[in-house]
Amino acid sequence: MSGSGIWFRRYARTVRPRLRLVCFPHAGGNAQLFHSWPARLPADIEVLAVRYPGRQERLDEPCVESMDELADRISDALTPHRELPLAFFGHSMGAAVAYEVAVRQEAQGGPGPVRLLLSGRNAPHRTSPTALHRAADDVLVAGVTRLGTLGGDAYSVPELRELLLPVLRSDYRLIETYHPERPAVLRTPVVAYLGDRDPGVSQRQIVAWAELTSGGFALRSFAGDHFYLAPREAELTADIAERLAHIPSGQPA
Repeated sequence: MSGSGIWFRRYARTVRPRLRLVCFPHAGGNAQLFHSWPARLPADIEVLAVRYPGRQERLDEPCVESMDELADRISDALTPHRELPLAFFGHSMGAAVAYEVAVRQEAQGGPGPVRLLLSGRNAPHRTSPTALHRAADDVLVAGVTRLGTLGGDAYSVPELRELLLPVLRSDYRLIETYHPERPAVLRTPVVAYLGDRDPGVSQRQIVAWAELTSGGFALRSFAGDHFYLAPREAELTADIAERLAHIPSGQPA
């Protein structure tokens, strides 16, 4: 697999899609997070789950530790998929990556995403600095697990811990060194999502995403911690489907 295809796990539909939903995983995460989403979304929404280097099918590639490089490469890889409208969903680190890819797509002069759906991440100009990527392994793992889990503690299994820790540290280096001084204001409408018991996100800081769009802003809260999107998947995907329901097919606007 080469070219743009390696960047996305594509869930093909039985009907021609009306739009594509590009999904960006969290730090240490992978495209598998979105595996069950296509079955919950309307048949005319095609899911493209982003596959970051350094994990799963791309295990032999080095992780990308620069936001600029990662966003540039994903934006380029999306070029063949832009004949249909694109919507972006990003969780945690993935929210920041989705925002930066949207910035690049708008800056190119063509259409940006029709919706930017950002989950579990404070706005970049309101994010408190952290440095877990420099911490000892146990401190890094403790800092991550305090946010919540996705139904298991992979870091307690020695073989999995050895495999996952380098990816987690690289992703944290990327997101913790991402400090845009003047983040761009998008035309794309933004929806922010959060778990109401997420210790890593504050409503005041996540609402600040409204300052980075001229296209309108909405906020939706779900019961749960940082990884609310797993137990609340049915509710979250239903909300996303509703917000994308009235976007027409054809060329993106």
